[in-house]
Amino acid sequence: MATHAGVSVAAVSKVMRNAYGVSEALRAKVTDAIEVLGYRPSRAARGLRGRSFTIGVLLIDIRNPFLPEVIAGVNGVLAPSHYQAMIGVSDARVQLETSLIESMIDYKMDGLILVAPRLPSDIIAKFAAQIPIVAVGYHDAGATAFDTVNADDQRGAEIAVEALLACGYRDIEMLSLGEREGHQVSVVRQREIGFRRAIQRGGLGSSAPITKIPIAPPKREETMRKFLSRKNRPRAVFCWSDLDAVTLLSLAMEMGVRVPEDLAVVGYDNSSTAALGLVNLASIDQSGRELGQVATRTLISRIEGRTGAEHIFQMPSLVSRNSLSRSGMAPVT
Repeated sequence: MATHAGVSVAAVSKVMRNAYGVSEALRAKVTDAIEVLGYRPSRAARGLRGRSFTIGVLLIDIRNPFLPEVIAGVNGVLAPSHYQAMIGVSDARVQLETSLIESMIDYKMDGLILVAPRLPSDIIAKFAAQIPIVAVGYHDAGATAFDTVNADDQRGAEIAVEALLACGYRDIEMLSLGEREGHQVSVVRQREIGFRRAIQRGGLGSSAPITKIPIAPPKREETMRKFLSRKNRPRAVFCWSDLDAVTLLSLAMEMGVRVPEDLAVVGYDNSSTAALGLVNLASIDQSGRELGQVATRTLISRIEGRTGAEHIFQMPSLVSRNSLSRSGMAPVT
């Protein structure tokens, strides 16, 4: 490479590292040689010398339509940089999640973005002692070893309830995930807290009804069918995520439950599926793309030497669609 470009090995290294003070003429020589030779640097070798310029992104539930927006945000920040993202996909098993993080550390990645991790905070902190970590969708404002980037999930749930109240609904329930998904740091738990607070503030009583949905199919769908067929079914429902809200809409159509005439529905995430004309799901927008962008910038600043923990909140908003209230419909009384 250096011989072909007619420069020193040190000069090639400076260009590859985007070091300060590299002239445009030198950069042009090296980049021309890279193109002619089809050179691709060994990230493993670079990791042995220092940075690998690789960031690991660990996803837990690849089925969630919200995740592509987060990934797009990560890639959007990395595209003009020298970093690349490597994505790992886990599930709700702690052992697999731990194994993937350990593998990313072994491959000398420069930092990790964990999206909605299930691991306890103390375990993440132990990993963060080895590698910079930013957790997205993980509410631990007391963490000192790693950073967090979240939407204000409590406020998002409150916004959903307030929108339903504004449309005249007084019989409101929440569909949430099963108990083992309700730990304090999870978005599920935070949305439940916001839901309860908004119900009480709205004068609907001290008890806020929440139906828990099992994690695994077919019990997941069976629980939603039972909810829709209940004689005391509420007139409005806030669903913890579009992941289940879209399924609920599909089952409602199949069972002859009209939306929003018989049941108003508000989801969470404002996924691309929610915006489809046949779905038309009102949803809380937490801007997954922006979360991914902020998380990536936060991680890079940590990699470059920042030591103090940062805990960043994004403010969500409601995107109103037909599942909440159709234009021209009279308010519910």
